[in-house]
Amino acid sequence: MIRPLITGFICLLPLWGFKPGTVPAAGDRYVVPRDTTRGVIADRAMVVSAHPLATEAGLAVLRQGGNAVDAAVAVQYALAVVFPVAGNIGGGGFMVVRMADGRAYTLDFREKAPGAASRDMYLDAKGEAIPNLSLLGHQAAGVPGTVAGMKAAHDSLGSLPMAGLIQPAIDMARRGVALTEREARGLNRDGETIKQYSTLPTAFTTRKTWAAGDTLRQPRLAETLTRIRDLGPAGFYEGKTADLIVAEMKRGGGLISHEDLRAYRAVWRTPVRGALGDYRLISMGPPSSGGICLMQLLGMSAPLLRADLPYHDPYNVHVMTEAERRVYADRAKYLGDSDFVKVPVSGLLDTAYLRHRMADVDLMRATRSDSVQAGLPEAMETTHFSIVDSAGNAVSVTTTLNGSYGSCVVVGGAGFLLNNEMDDFSLKPGRPNLYGLIGGEANAIAPGKRMLSAMTPTIVEKDGRLFMVVGTPGGSTIITSVYQTFLRVVVWGMSMQGAVSAPRFHHQWLPDYIQYEAEALPVAVMDSLRAMGHTLRQRDSYGRVDGILVLPDGRLEGGADPRGDDTALGY
Repeated sequence: MIRPLITGFICLLPLWGFKPGTVPAAGDRYVVPRDTTRGVIADRAMVVSAHPLATEAGLAVLRQGGNAVDAAVAVQYALAVVFPVAGNIGGGGFMVVRMADGRAYTLDFREKAPGAASRDMYLDAKGEAIPNLSLLGHQAAGVPGTVAGMKAAHDSLGSLPMAGLIQPAIDMARRGVALTEREARGLNRDGETIKQYSTLPTAFTTRKTWAAGDTLRQPRLAETLTRIRDLGPAGFYEGKTADLIVAEMKRGGGLISHEDLRAYRAVWRTPVRGALGDYRLISMGPPSSGGICLMQLLGMSAPLLRADLPYHDPYNVHVMTEAERRVYADRAKYLGDSDFVKVPVSGLLDTAYLRHRMADVDLMRATRSDSVQAGLPEAMETTHFSIVDSAGNAVSVTTTLNGSYGSCVVVGGAGFLLNNEMDDFSLKPGRPNLYGLIGGEANAIAPGKRMLSAMTPTIVEKDGRLFMVVGTPGGSTIITSVYQTFLRVVVWGMSMQGAVSAPRFHHQWLPDYIQYEAEALPVAVMDSLRAMGHTLRQRDSYGRVDGILVLPDGRLEGGADPRGDDTALGY
């Protein structure tokens, strides 16, 4: 059995402390009762995922003696059946693993641009982006990585036979699953689009209207999963399934070829590491921007945050917003696939650089984003699950199709949706993508290149022991959601469930406004922020943070996001 050899780190950030700032305390008018609600408590093992049936599949594996990686494989394949809006075999993602002995690994199974892709493939004759071409239909799809990723993780770190980990997903696809209200609503919303962009009939459009409790049967997906069970990655990247993918591409004018599929490989990457006091963070490096941006956010904001004020006090919101503004500016310029471009990781995480980035922050006034540029010298539909097994091994996995139901293309005869990850490239420097993120040259399209991601699967240690497993979907908001969830636990003492459930806010440099969920910011706080020069816009709820916290007595608390059907189970 081949074991991953990467055990080092990219950059270890220094220790920071929380010191009171110099501005006056905001006063009791901003204080609201802290949510101390505990999530599901378990003595030995825990699974938290976006769907109760996927969580049950993972927990069953742990009860059978499987480890956290085995459970992750079972959960991922189950999500491909029960959570079609984001669970997938036609997408990709990232995995962070921490073994009980402290060894840490990160696995990149992000999608890649097809070999026939080109830099300006989504631009018209005037150099402007063609509406929806990178979002919907066959040309939006990158080469899927999920199947290769699950095999690579299992080969290196799994323990139970792979066939048994996939079988529950096959059974659910064949016999059918009852739709939740949320899944029925999603299919009703996007069913016509799926029908429009898929060239053959699909399981998702067998009814005009779906209702909660209706049974969704996916016999073609069951056949595809069976081939993967019996043949491994060759059951997906070669043979019948590959033929079906390529045939679908030809019918719809897509680019993925047999050679693209045969050439795909998941890659073990060096973890990005950082520290905050007694806490050590392990996260994902390029082509994910999540780990670097998370460490930058902590490095910029931690010296200025005030733990003696509520997390949503205008002072703390202002500090976090100013850090987010600068981090997303850096992301736009410097981050991309490190196999294709030189990512200045050490420079971005350098202590002096992070201090310098915040040196021009006025603690009483908002910075205009058009005055913030990348600082170095020249050089949303996703899903997440967190798992801890009885031995203390931990896995944090974020995978995606990108938009809801990805490209809305179901591979004819194979029954699964393809991603629309090509939109995560910079179609044109300075043009925002689906999530409003601005991209630059580092993330330009190139054949075989992996598109930049915001996914931030993260594992945290305290005093050398496992402390937290966390991550979320949410497109551009993933990074700030993980950042805020972590701070709410370690700085403001919230429970895992409380930190996951609490309303969130977000800033990403451009567009230049604070996005916030309902009840995230009290009216008085919003008035103060506006007086400081911030623009605020309320948005629908976002993200589905799923986390696990190791309590002082060694038990596990699972925090499942109430914004979705997310479920925590343990024993």
